[in-house]
Amino acid sequence: MRERQYVIDAMTIQDSWRLFKILAEFVEGFEILGDIYPAVSIFGSARVRPGDPTYELTVEIAKKLAHNGYNIITGGGPGIMEAGNKGAREGGARSVGLNIELPMEQEANPYADVRINFKYFFVRKVMFVKYAQAYVAMPGGYGTLDEVFEALTLIQTRRIKPFPIILVGSEYWGGLLHWMRHTLLARGLISPEDPDLVMLADEPDQVVKIIKKYVIV
Repeated sequence: MRERQYVIDAMTIQDSWRLFKILAEFVEGFEILGDIYPAVSIFGSARVRPGDPTYELTVEIAKKLAHNGYNIITGGGPGIMEAGNKGAREGGARSVGLNIELPMEQEANPYADVRINFKYFFVRKVMFVKYAQAYVAMPGGYGTLDEVFEALTLIQTRRIKPFPIILVGSEYWGGLLHWMRHTLLARGLISPEDPDLVMLADEPDQVVKIIKKYVIV
């Protein structure tokens, strides 16, 4: 088991000064991303490498979305994020990377033309939601699940307007959707319409078709 490094801000009497750092990240994000429209956020594992079928599928999806007039926003790091930025650049769209400072894994990829670095996850997640008109979730781990369920929760509670959340890969996501319907819904923990807040796709053209239906360029 590999040793984990933890970067946790110390809680001191100076804590209130951290608010200025948080505010600065919000201001920078709002100023840089304000004119990027329409945009699709693409999520997925940082551990997938070029040549992997999921990596190459992501490049193709991002490229097709770019050809159809959509800019691409990713987490700015390696793996699926890199593939999304690469496809955006190859397709001639704005390629945005919202990079997070982490002690491991996260290094900015070279394909993002617009780059913003964040220290605070919650500020970064606001940018993903505020400036995206659709979410595309490729196979990924905790971070990907976090982004998907963050968006689902905000839509379910009507804190934001509904937008397409597309899970790519029936084999990967099928078990989760089955659990949502046959455990969460069956026990009355979500409403009957809630599982329909997410859509499943396997092919790039399916992804583009769904997004074009809801987000007109």
